This record gives sequence, structure tokens and C-alpha cells, in this order.
Amino acid sequence: MGRHGWESDTRRWRLTALLGVGAAVLALAVTLFGTLSGGPSTAGTIRDGDTVHGTPASPSATPEPYVGWGFTHTQYSADEGAGAATARVAQLLGRNAGLAQNQHIMGWGADNPEPVKGHYDFGALDRRIDFVRASHGTPVITLCCSPDWMKGGRAGVDNTNWSRTALETAPTPAHYQDFADLAATVARRYPDVRHFIVWNEFKGFWNDARSRWDYEGYTKLYNLVYRALKKVDKDIMVGGPYLVMDSVDPRDQNASGGLKGPWGAMDQRVLDAFSYWNAHKAGADFTVVDGSSYTRDDDLLPDEFAATDKLTAVGAWVRQQTRGLPLWWAEYYVEPGDGNDDRKGWTEPHRVAVQATGMIAMVKGGAESGFYWNPEEKTGTGCAGCLWTPTDGGGGGQALPMYDLVSRFARAFPPGTRYETVQVAPDDVPNVRVLASARTVLVVNTRNRTISAQVDSKRFDMRPYEVKWLDR
Repeated sequence: MGRHGWESDTRRWRLTALLGVGAAVLALAVTLFGTLSGGPSTAGTIRDGDTVHGTPASPSATPEPYVGWGFTHTQYSADEGAGAATARVAQLLGRNAGLAQNQHIMGWGADNPEPVKGHYDFGALDRRIDFVRASHGTPVITLCCSPDWMKGGRAGVDNTNWSRTALETAPTPAHYQDFADLAATVARRYPDVRHFIVWNEFKGFWNDARSRWDYEGYTKLYNLVYRALKKVDKDIMVGGPYLVMDSVDPRDQNASGGLKGPWGAMDQRVLDAFSYWNAHKAGADFTVVDGSSYTRDDDLLPDEFAATDKLTAVGAWVRQQTRGLPLWWAEYYVEPGDGNDDRKGWTEPHRVAVQATGMIAMVKGGAESGFYWNPEEKTGTGCAGCLWTPTDGGGGGQALPMYDLVSRFARAFPPGTRYETVQVAPDDVPNVRVLASARTVLVVNTRNRTISAQVDSKRFDMRPYEVKWLDR
């Protein structure tokens, strides 16, 4: 699906620190043995991967099947960089304690967690979880992707293939249980992580021969992971299937005849895949999807704001199919990417306004949790759509407008919020999108011009694409 790309410089090995001369000698001996015997290198790995890492927070109660609104850490994040910048982001997040933070186990900032069967390298993942803990976030782990030896590649710490094609290859059926065992190891290592998403976007589960998703294969993998996690702790919250809810032109041969609107029509093959998983899953504590407001051909129908109504329609359909399971959006996109999958064509006020409209649309479709895919840059001073400026220099880590939107939305509309209808002047209805609780009203100006709006009995001016928060 390729909405968030992959970068070739992700192979950033960090050998796990070995304590004492004896441990260093042992690691050298293991490496020499692997070299002399022709076996895969295990240098820098550990065998006791399920040993609890660091100082996890003690859960205060049985976890709920939702986490609210937050973001996903990608290749570059605030766990690395200049000390002043990373501390600035940690403090920023700390002021929004509990903000959900999602991290994958391999890729997007994490190294190969099990380069050889039974030999683990959790150094990068440890660091990301440490950052989530230090910034008082709610940790979520996405169980993707899989080590090379599980998908037909070579084992060994020097043999990880970080190409996008390799990364997005699913485990072979013979290794589904190995992946489930890895998931259980991760859960035991981080006992404060109470929410797990199984896989990402059906990567590697496309059936070319049938021109449809291999939903049978994904569901087998999902069920094994689900059961493995529940054996670790029955209270762990598990969800899937993390399908990309693609829409197409209504004239497309794969267009759904039932789920459609001015925004296009759903790809029926996606709905079929979801329905199979939903009917054959071993269980689920929440449902996860992702998707964009635009079609697979990057068409915003009828425009970028009205296109977000798709997110409402999809959410309502999913909730109906699952009989009300809590709904999460693992990713959501409202701005089409360019040839490099970059989204830099809009001004920041325009981008934030459409994002806010998309979040409103997801709520109206029944979602209570969602993760903004944070497109963080490694260096520089600007960062289109990012939550904060790059942390490579001491002045970095400054909050950007998108962070204000995501963090304020999370505070104002947590899970369980009771939403209210507010009065909007008839002539303002085409110009604004509104979401209201008993305490807060969010108003978005969808016009690239100044307007005067009357919402909730208040009259006020709004700048082009302004996002305004009103107290009630």
C-alpha cells in the first residue's frame, strides 16, 4: 500500500551493551564459533529476550480496549538526537501524560528483534519503550514486521534485508508459530505494554493468483498471535486486522455496490477480507483499520474536506460488522503523497484543518482511538506535517501545529466522551466542521478565506483554514 514508505538507511545496528569482560569474551567466542562453523552470526544478541526490560510501570487496573488519540513513532523520533532536543520533546509529551504512542517491533526505528532463532536484539526497541515511559505515554506495540529467517531470508545479525520489499514480506506459514512466539517474548519483556496490534496493512498477504487478499493466511497468523499473547496475560488487549480500507472510483470493477458515497466506493476485496477475519478470528478486544480519505488513485472526492466523510462511513460499517467492538484507526491520511510518498504540497494551516476534519469524521464513525503517523525528519528546521522539529540539534524538538491538534484532541475527546449536537447558523453549515462535548467545541474553517461563523450561540471570525477551540 506504501502510504508511509521505507528508507534504505534504516539498518542502524546497535550491539547490546555487554557487561563485564567475561560477557565480552563470550560474545567474541560466539562470533568466532559462528564464523568457523559457517553458522549465522549471533554477535551482540541475547538469549533471554523475555527478561523484563528496565522499570516498567505497574498497571493500576485491568486495561481498557482503547487508548485514545496519539501517534506512531517512525524511522526518526525523539529517542535520539541532541540531549536538549530529546528532553524538550519528552517534557512536551509529559505535559500530555498518557498520550498514546505506538511502535513497531521491526522497522520504523526498530532493528531486527530476532536475527537468529532464539537470539534477540531488542536494543532499539528498548530505547523506544524507555522514551515512551519517560514521557509518560501509553505504550502500544504493533507486531510487525518479521525477521528474515521467518520469511525465506537468511538468518544472522549481518544478513537483515532492509529493502522495502523484504520488510513487507509476511512470514511463511511454517513460521507463523515462530512469529507468535516472538510476540509472546515481546509481551513478557515489556509487561507495561497492554495493547498489541497484530501485523500492519496485510503486508505480504496478497494472493496474486486470485487477485485478492490472502485473508485465510493472515487470520491463521492473527489467531496464533492472539492465543500466544493471552497465554502471557489474559488481560492483554489484542486487535486486528489493520487492513487498508481502500476506496476506488465507483466505476472500478472492484467497487462495492453497498458501501459507497460521494467520496467513492470501497474496494469489495477489502470488505471481503475484513468479513473473513471477523468471522474466523479467535477473538479481539478491539478492531483496527487504516486508510485515507482519498481513493487509491489519489482522488479527493468531491474535495479534500468532504472526502473525509469516507472515514465516517467506513467506521460505521466496521462497528456494525463487529457488533460494536472498540474501533481504532492505526493510520489515517487526508493529504495524498507525491512520488516519494511525501506530503508537502499544502500549507500547514491547510494540512491541520483537513486533519482536524478527518479526526472529527473518525469520531462520528465510532472511533475512540487513533494514531497520527508522524513523518519526522532526521535533520533540518522545518518538517511538513510533523509533530515537532527534528532533534538533531540542541534547538530542535519544538512543538509544531500538528502536535497542538493531536494533543488537544486527545485531551478534549478521550474515550467515553459523550458528544453533543450544537447549533450552527444555516449559512455557516457549508463552511465549518464541528465536534462538541459538554466542555469543548472544536470548529474548523474549511474555506481558504476569512469567515464570520456562528456556532453554539457564539459569533466569531475565523482565519482561512483556522482550527478554533471553544470552552463551554
